[in-house]
Amino acid sequence: MDYLIGMLDSVLKDRQMAQMVFVVLMAVAVFCLALAGMFLMSTLFHPVRSRLHNVVAPEVGAAPSGGSFTPLLKAIAPYVLPKKEKERSRTAQRLTHAGFRNENALSNFYAIKTLLIVGLPLAVFFGLKWVPGLASLEVIQAAAAAMLLGALGPNYVLGKLVERRKRKLYNGFPDALDLLVVCTEAGYGLKPAIQRVSDELVVGHPELAEELALVNSEMRAGVDRVDALKNLADRTGLEEISGLVALLSQSLRFGTSTAESLRIYSEEFRDKRMQRAEEAAATISTKMVFPLVMCMFPAFFVVAIGPAVVGLLDHFQAW
Repeated sequence: MDYLIGMLDSVLKDRQMAQMVFVVLMAVAVFCLALAGMFLMSTLFHPVRSRLHNVVAPEVGAAPSGGSFTPLLKAIAPYVLPKKEKERSRTAQRLTHAGFRNENALSNFYAIKTLLIVGLPLAVFFGLKWVPGLASLEVIQAAAAAMLLGALGPNYVLGKLVERRKRKLYNGFPDALDLLVVCTEAGYGLKPAIQRVSDELVVGHPELAEELALVNSEMRAGVDRVDALKNLADRTGLEEISGLVALLSQSLRFGTSTAESLRIYSEEFRDKRMQRAEEAAATISTKMVFPLVMCMFPAFFVVAIGPAVVGLLDHFQAW
């Protein structure tokens, strides 16, 4: 304790302020330990609640809805959630795009973020105590860097999860669109066509199959078809799926042929994919400039001009 107070005193140049900062850090550490203990106790010492949760949601692979952490998360939610509604809605939308749709996803995300912001600097601060040769200022800088990592790390990970899931949905969308065209032209209605496509895509594209199955479940539960399709567009966040949903909504509203509309959209989507591929191919020459300049040209100059330079140097040495 005296060592830590001495480190803080060497940085702050004030003994009383160093003691106050040390007390605040200890209080935060005790709060984090108590919070972790509450999480542990709510999980290990309430088996009845866990069994009831298994009875209520027995499906394999179903997303957990919070379980025994729900009361604790509701208690700490006002302290960890941001005050601005815009920021909360934007984060909730990103969590939905990443596949986290349970009601406690937002609270879990900010609880994890808060624990990282508080826990990582403390771990670094107390861990570097055993590293010899480090100045107090370096320890403070490492703790500040750990705090910055705890603040930005969850957002970065969430962004990567969103990109990965969108990429998987986009890769499965052409197959789903072709199957929808085949099913509707074979005489299926919209609801059985979506169900059949969902069943067919379970193995190859499980994420998209899950989204289509959820659309069919909403329709069975009484949700209007247009609203269920709009919910699909909101959950995925893909422009291609949003365009398909808008097309199907207009087709259902005006009574036009769903099969013909899907075929037209499929052709347009293929043209769009071809244009995107041509655009990517056109940028290859520009992207190849940097590896050629940095890797190929130096080796080429060494092979082509190197012997002449060596001969020229030998010639000057002979003089």
